[in-house]
Amino acid sequence: MTLSSVAIAIIVGLAGYIAAPFLFIFTIGMLGYSAAGIAAGSWAASFMASYGGTVVVGSICVVLQSIGAAGLGAVGTVVVSIVGALAGVAAVVVAALFG
Repeated sequence: MTLSSVAIAIIVGLAGYIAAPFLFIFTIGMLGYSAAGIAAGSWAASFMASYGGTVVVGSICVVLQSIGAAGLGAVGTVVVSIVGALAGVAAVVVAALFG
């Protein structure tokens, strides 16, 4: 990788780090998870219905609803940011190697 490729990877990684939490929360909301609860007729409602009326503590449905209602929190924001940064850098590296 050249110096310019490294610079691009750093910039894209930083963009991923900043954007990932916002995109994650936006996606959770679009799926139907919100502070007001699970939206009727949404994907989240269908997913909750797939549990057959018994949604257990700690299930992915409960975790997603918690994020939709209260946000990611400090640790969740850092984790999602790091994943976003890694995904951005990985995309640039793959493009440089195989593009």
